Amino acid sequence: MADNAPGAGSSPDTEFASAVVLITGITAAGKSTVAQALAERLPRAVHVRGDVFRRMIVSGRAETLADADEEAAAQLRLRYRLSASVADTYADEGWTAVVQDIVLGAELVEYVSLVRTRPLYVVVLAPDRRTVTEREAGRGKTGYGAGWTVESLDRVLREETPRLGLWLDTSGLEVAETVDTILAGLDGARVH
Repeated sequence: MADNAPGAGSSPDTEFASAVVLITGITAAGKSTVAQALAERLPRAVHVRGDVFRRMIVSGRAETLADADEEAAAQLRLRYRLSASVADTYADEGWTAVVQDIVLGAELVEYVSLVRTRPLYVVVLAPDRRTVTEREAGRGKTGYGAGWTVESLDRVLREETPRLGLWLDTSGLEVAETVDTILAGLDGARVH
């Protein structure tokens, strides 16, 4: 597969052709909304929702709790392998795969190693805790509980997650502005 390096005169059409973009961050950081908006801005893109693979497990599912047991950790790693494989398969066929999931801590480095497609871009949405709390309160679903709080997950993001890719404080940004910032910051988002 060709390595489509950003360069002078290039555009999102060529920079993201046959690429994978991982959008990560904590719950209610805006990952799904931003990933969908980014995919919609690209000429040939798919939105790979990591949580779909968790929800596909009909029986025997172990939820990822703050004090997750080995079975929950194994299922999370399976979910990551599946989304990376799906993203690579789409990229092999000329699509841009925009993957959206919570990939934090040492798992971020592991996820990067699972994706064989290059270019690979990592975007970490890191709005402040107040913004995440407000977004969570306005959502129709609850993403926190089972031992996780905004504060505890934010701590994992900021203190345990390697500084790979492009980190964006999206506290004051609208979705379109976030997508513009991602497109303008490709060099910072690219990982090798």
